[in-house]
Amino acid sequence: MKIAPREAYGRALVELGRENSEIVVLDADVAKASMTVLFKEAFPDRFFDLGIAESDIMATGAGFAVAGKIPFVNAYANFLLGNGWEQLRLSVCYSNQNVKVVGHNIGASSAKDGPTHLPLEDIALARVIPGLTVLEPADAAEMKKAVRALAAFAGPAYMRVGRMPVPVVTKESDPFVLGRANICRAGRDVTIVACGCMVAKALEAAELLSALGIEAEVINLHTIKPLDEDCLLASARKTGAVVTAEEHSVRAGMGSAVAELLAENCPVPMRLVGSRDVFGICASYEEIQEYFGMTSAKIVEEAQNARKMRFA
Repeated sequence: MKIAPREAYGRALVELGRENSEIVVLDADVAKASMTVLFKEAFPDRFFDLGIAESDIMATGAGFAVAGKIPFVNAYANFLLGNGWEQLRLSVCYSNQNVKVVGHNIGASSAKDGPTHLPLEDIALARVIPGLTVLEPADAAEMKKAVRALAAFAGPAYMRVGRMPVPVVTKESDPFVLGRANICRAGRDVTIVACGCMVAKALEAAELLSALGIEAEVINLHTIKPLDEDCLLASARKTGAVVTAEEHSVRAGMGSAVAELLAENCPVPMRLVGSRDVFGICASYEEIQEYFGMTSAKIVEEAQNARKMRFA
């Protein structure tokens, strides 16, 4: 079953809105694309469309937080993080305001909108800011939990939300704790760390590797910052080889965060799956993922490469 994470996001906002009157939603003229239109229809007095003005929406979100509200600030990820970065850094994070920044159409999910609309750098822009929690749920089921977790969390946070339907690979019963990774599949031979839609592809890759006699451990790293250091280090020490997979550039993204941790604490052979220092292209979602190597086949290839490096 495939469900668009943005659909789950919009419905979760409405559920929370019924429970907590302090939640407000800000949007940058993309309510239908972000599915915040559902919140607008349910609570028109708590929905604010500021137009295509990402810097303004970020600063206004900080103002709502100062007033005691819980603002969810929404826009396309590349423009929200690109245009609104200074306000995110100073008005939100330096001031430690309780703002939930939500970047939509992440990775390759804008597809035929073209290179200008493909945010492959937003994790890098977010995770470098001190005190900012960064997350990317694996699927629609986890997205619902993430929205609730963000509303309960006191502090600034950035969450990535995809546009295209992706397989639901987590269960309603699975725990979701900010900063705590989930092991989706136990293994002994190689660790695959993934976030977002790449969790499903990591699980596919693990099945393919198993047929080759290689048992992969798959970790759903839904919280990219702060990292679950204990989980990642324990797995790396057990398997001795690590592959990361993300719908983002490997430059300063999730894989880089894992590499920084391992370099200082547990150096092991490592390979990174994601885009590589290039802009996006205009094509279908599947074609773009294939172009960037964001596939289960690429994860299998890099897992084998990491293991070869271990035994070299």
